[in-house]
Parts: sequence; C-alpha cells; structure tokens
Amino acid sequence: MGDGPRPVASGLELRSAAFTDNTLIPDRYSRQGGNVSPPLEWNRVPDGTEELALVCEDPDAPGGTFGHLVLTGIDPEQTGVPEGQLPDGAVPGRNGFGNLGWDGPQPPVGDDEHRYFFKLYAADRPLGLGEGASAEDVHAAVDGHTLATGTLVGLFGR
Repeated sequence: MGDGPRPVASGLELRSAAFTDNTLIPDRYSRQGGNVSPPLEWNRVPDGTEELALVCEDPDAPGGTFGHLVLTGIDPEQTGVPEGQLPDGAVPGRNGFGNLGWDGPQPPVGDDEHRYFFKLYAADRPLGLGEGASAEDVHAAVDGHTLATGTLVGLFGR
C-alpha cells in the first residue's frame, strides 16, 4: 500500500443517545451546565483501521474554529465513549480552553445557535500523537491516512 493520498469514505456512523444530528445538545453537556462529555457511539469501522481519533469543533466561534474535544489513540475495537468518560487507552488532547479532554459549548450570549461538529476519523496507521495534541495536530496527522470519517452535528445557543 502506497503512502499517497487516498479517497476518504464517509462510512463511519457516529451518533449519541443525548441528541441527534442537527438538534440541540442538552445543557448538561455545556460548559456552564455540568460540562459532562456526551455519550457517543459508532460503528462501521473499516478493516485496516489502526487508530481512531475524535475531535469536536465549533466553526461558528467569533475568533474562528474552536476546539472542544480532542481524543487520539482510540482502539479501533472500541464502539463508543461513555458519558463523562474516555475510552480505555484514549489519549486526551488540548481543547481551545487550554484543558485536556472535553469542555462543552459556551457560545457568546445572544449569538445564533452554534454548530458543534463531532468528527471521528479511522486512520490506517498509528497517529503518534501524545497528550495535549490539538485538533490541528489531528487534522495534519490524518491527512492522507483516513480510511473513513463519521460526523455528528449538535447545536447550542445561550
């Protein structure tokens, strides 16, 4: 198998028991409402996946795209992330608030609802990212090494 770019399939299915695609994220998962990470589940991980990585980003933030969650090192045998926990062996990255793991939505009061893109990547190689990696680090590491992706969009406003 060559090292050149390959087409990316969007075959991963990513979902949550807490909200559905393009619906409101419950307040308990927001930064001021409990700051608990939402439960996520996935399936259809393709053969050949060596590592899963998960990011959550808000492209509607006033200063540009803002990261809320970065997780790398997820075993491809895992099928989800329990509420308020990390998958076994997962490595937390640094979010836009400067913290490791999850910090929930906190859009400016009065803004229209923001969109929160939870994106799961199936990589064909170990990404080699350690604790504190950023969403940008994940995007760079999966570039050309993504077998499939799955996206779930949640909405939140104050």
